Amino acid sequence: MAKTPPGTFSEKLRVEEALTFDDVLLKPKESSVEPDEAATRTRVSTNVELEVPVLSAAMDTVTESDLAIAMARHGGLGVLHRNMTVEETASEVERVKRADELIIRDVVTASPDQTVQEVDETMDREGVSGAPVVDDDGTVLGIISGTDIRPYLEVSDRDEVSEAMTSEVITASEEVTPREALELMYEHKIERVPIVDDDGALTGLMTMQGILQRREYDKAARADDGSLRVGVAVGPFEDDRATAADEAGADVVFIDCAHAHNRDVVDSARSISGRVDADVVVGNIGTREAAEALVDFADGLKVGIGPGSICTTRVVSGAGMPQISAVANVADVAAEHGVPVIADGGIRYSGDAIKAIAAGADAVMLGSYFAGTDEAPGRVITMNGKKYKQYRGMGSVGAMQSGGGDRYLKEESDEEFVPEGVEAATPYKGSLASELHQLVGGMQSGMGYVGAPSIPEFKERSEFVRVSSAGRQESHPHDVVITDEAPNYKPDG
Repeated sequence: MAKTPPGTFSEKLRVEEALTFDDVLLKPKESSVEPDEAATRTRVSTNVELEVPVLSAAMDTVTESDLAIAMARHGGLGVLHRNMTVEETASEVERVKRADELIIRDVVTASPDQTVQEVDETMDREGVSGAPVVDDDGTVLGIISGTDIRPYLEVSDRDEVSEAMTSEVITASEEVTPREALELMYEHKIERVPIVDDDGALTGLMTMQGILQRREYDKAARADDGSLRVGVAVGPFEDDRATAADEAGADVVFIDCAHAHNRDVVDSARSISGRVDADVVVGNIGTREAAEALVDFADGLKVGIGPGSICTTRVVSGAGMPQISAVANVADVAAEHGVPVIADGGIRYSGDAIKAIAAGADAVMLGSYFAGTDEAPGRVITMNGKKYKQYRGMGSVGAMQSGGGDRYLKEESDEEFVPEGVEAATPYKGSLASELHQLVGGMQSGMGYVGAPSIPEFKERSEFVRVSSAGRQESHPHDVVITDEAPNYKPDG
């Protein structure tokens, strides 16, 4: 048996120190930047820029199409989880892409010989208030709406649509601009304009609600065709899901793995990157060496080995990297190649998010922060008179049983899973818009204290100071009893 050289093991204990959010603070500097003037525009992958440097985590109690739509409308990016079938993934992507269509292509129509009752039931089922009436060739004959079939108009449920519809229909061509369509609607006091081809056949529908909604979300994350941007998580060996998501229109494909610095994962990610048109972000990683293995082909790198509030990777496996140090190590390599970095996990406050940017990240990804919102898919539960929403790690038993087990590089078998996460509850918070407003506002405040009007200048100007345990205690409210909670601070984090 070979002898171990003297001092080999003891030398392992002479290690560098790694830091996380509570270990540091941003050093205040002279500033002329007001927080609301700070621009948070950033790049999250090679070809995708956002007005808001925030992504929602690819977790089955956080991001499905409803939350992804809300994130994109408010300038961020939602990343759809992968605990669903490939077909469901494509459907969810398409739903996000269709959400803010100016010209609706999947139009609910009526036939002139249908009964009023049939059309009324169809419109109620599809959630629309009106429908173009078309013949067998798709030619627009009229339009029928709720106002055409109200009881006081003496229209019987058994009457045909041709007797109740409005025959004088204002139509427009495919070339119509939103402004022109809106002027038509105001002039003729209508709420929708059918779009037709040269033969008068219906090709789509433009609504006043859709146009005004597009104006409302002026910071929305949109692709070149005007559709909302969306990200999709796929397994490192899920070529079929990556292809389906790409064909459905996903803007960014996230290779979703707990430990991406794995040779098989790297090879597979490289292969997927060469086959899809979408940008490919690879994660999660936490070291300089991992970044060097991926940076030559990845469009972005996602950082975080065990920092999440429901993640137990570090205590179960004994492996991990405190998040501030992990971000800085990866960013040192990524910055040299112009590859964006996303800090994933461990963020409890807006101050943590802006610290991650200062450490080199271009954007942050959050799970629990958004899991309690209305748009998140987790169910609402009540405990001790307070409302909570279900929240679980993708390494929890429940998530792994639902299909997420391969994220942790374990093959399916009859044996029990070895989870690296827990199932929990997070306080119900209301709308995502409110939570995102508080988060981004806090980040802008941090930029104001540093005197940086933009993310690139902030990363250049910001400096850290180390914080002692007494300093950490001093940072939080102390020696008082909080009587009114602030929307952006919870004593327990």
